[in-house]
Amino acid sequence: MIAEMIQKIKRHPRYHEAGMILCHNGVVRKTSRDGGPVGELVVRCDHGRLREIVEKLKERPGIVEVLAHVNEGILRPGDDIMFVVVAGDIRENVFSCLMDGVNEIKRTVTDKEERRVPGGTGGA
Repeated sequence: MIAEMIQKIKRHPRYHEAGMILCHNGVVRKTSRDGGPVGELVVRCDHGRLREIVEKLKERPGIVEVLAHVNEGILRPGDDIMFVVVAGDIRENVFSCLMDGVNEIKRTVTDKEERRVPGGTGGA
């Protein structure tokens, strides 16, 4: 998926303005933030909100293109959850765009339900 997203960016008419492409590939961890074992993660995505965020990120100074994709459904440890690819002029613009975008997508686009390994401890 990341390779296809990068190739799409390289075909963008303004790609010649880019000085870098930065990628995020979020994956399901085998342990939750509280240390409990994760058996699977149920992920849902607000696609309308995702489009809004991507369009807003594209308006930032120096940004050439932003692509994002969220895998939905039942995912297991090691599975890909989210891909975000940002192309832009300089590190300061691209790094902050990627970081802000990933944080906003996690906060307002995805809804995740952790399902623990049978016999595991800790809250969901």
